[in-house]
Amino acid sequence: MNRTQRRLTGPLVAGLLLVLVTACGPAGQSTPAAGDSARPAAPKRLTVAMMGDPDLIIAGYQSAHQILGHPDLTDLIGRGFSMKNGDGALIAQIAEQVPSIENGLWKLFPDGTMETTWKIRRDARWHDGAPVTSADFILSSKVVRDPELPTEPLAGYSFIDTVNAPDPETVVVRWKRSFVEADAMFGTSDLPLPAHVLARPYADNPSALFREPYWSDEFVGTGPYSLKSWVRSSHVVLAANDAFFLGRPKIDELTVRLISDTNTLAANILSGDVSLVMGRSLSLDQAAQVRDRWPEGNVVPLQASWLALWPQFINPNPAIIGNVQFRRALLHALDRQQLVEALQFGLTSVADSYLSPDDPDYRDTAGGIVRYPYDLRQTAQLIESLGYAKGPDGYYEDSARQKLGVEIRSTQSDDLQLKTAFSSADFWQKAGVAAEVLPSPLQLQQDRAYRATYPGFESVRQPNDLPSILRFHSSRTPLPENNWVGNNRVRYVNPEFDALVDRYQATIPRSERMQIGTQLVRYFLENLMALGLYYQAEPHFIAHRVKNAQLSKGSQTWNAHEWDVA
Repeated sequence: MNRTQRRLTGPLVAGLLLVLVTACGPAGQSTPAAGDSARPAAPKRLTVAMMGDPDLIIAGYQSAHQILGHPDLTDLIGRGFSMKNGDGALIAQIAEQVPSIENGLWKLFPDGTMETTWKIRRDARWHDGAPVTSADFILSSKVVRDPELPTEPLAGYSFIDTVNAPDPETVVVRWKRSFVEADAMFGTSDLPLPAHVLARPYADNPSALFREPYWSDEFVGTGPYSLKSWVRSSHVVLAANDAFFLGRPKIDELTVRLISDTNTLAANILSGDVSLVMGRSLSLDQAAQVRDRWPEGNVVPLQASWLALWPQFINPNPAIIGNVQFRRALLHALDRQQLVEALQFGLTSVADSYLSPDDPDYRDTAGGIVRYPYDLRQTAQLIESLGYAKGPDGYYEDSARQKLGVEIRSTQSDDLQLKTAFSSADFWQKAGVAAEVLPSPLQLQQDRAYRATYPGFESVRQPNDLPSILRFHSSRTPLPENNWVGNNRVRYVNPEFDALVDRYQATIPRSERMQIGTQLVRYFLENLMALGLYYQAEPHFIAHRVKNAQLSKGSQTWNAHEWDVA
């Protein structure tokens, strides 16, 4: 057992997986004075924060890249058929049940097609009191698949044959082929849309749909909280939904502050102005400083994703980036354990596999792991075998005396990604590869074309579970002809990998699916579709006064109606 593993065997392991944070026991109660019993209780209020600054009030329909905290804000005000709870299990929301083979709502047919059925709860209501009906989900499926709109549908939508509504309380999806995530349709990324509000505007002028006030000040949702007000780049105020189908929230009003500056966020936490932070926020070193000065709360590290260097596969510059031997040389040149110690305080480990060790599929796919230890001799041998030699300044040159150099981009707003980029560039320079870091300007971070066409590598953290590996399918590649829509970040296009992805998505039995998952992991690592650096621990902040909030790798707000304040 290595040093990092020993650090993870104590109480921190539980903290990395799931932490249930509650306030101290209730204080002793005093006898109310005469007349107090008739006095209404003061409204319960809570101020939380997120570092993102969204253009639309809900995520999913037009988000080219995930905005920090936006999915959690979406879960506060909108609910679909199901969502993942704190343990990562899919639980029913607006649907009475999650479709499964066992309950008969998921049917597989001999020709390879299938059918999933959802029954809508009769007590599900929109914030304006209108009942949720199947028409709302039909509208959502049309909008998310409309080629004239800048939407980004989930991969599973390409496998859908028809979406029908046999009655107002039933939605039936017919699938052209098997798809393992069919039971997760109409969740946070493709919430139902209120047909009584948007059906007419969509029919009259589809291209203007996202200019409707529904997406901002006149939002109507299905979540535990409704939109009360939204001051752009400042805050969002939410009011408890009295008719929420799982019960009225215990907290009457939530204020979500939109704070993009890390120092400002830290100051708000320490002052007590913010009691909980949704989504990714401060770096671990910043979090350690807050922890030492914040006796009123807890800082909880959760292992949430991985951080990798993502190579460009379409017209990379230099072109040698497209050569897997060169990518292997670059990975051997990175002392990733040093990155873990310096940037993650030794709390995680080197990303030798696509999946992190706490992923439920890790053990079943471990046979596909390909390791690239830190080895500068390997780096030199691989680069020199490609025809490069070191020049007088110690950097590799080609036969035309052109220096071998690469660019690493990283977003200015993410301190960890930027530090990782500079550290990686330093390692490569020491190995003889000229490397330059280019911080992406804030105003370009939501520019689809700019984000898709970086020339060399991009330092960015991404989800690293098996469903997320499916985004590297060729059909998900952002290109000019599809308005740069798609989350195949590296723009990797390969029929062999596509075939593996297709087989995985069509294989329902778990044991067979994990065999294909092992092949996917091996293919990803052998071809270095990304240079995995380390599994990333995200610090989350919650004050002791907040009760019943569960911090987890999934949605932090899945049980927001149960939150309370001391």
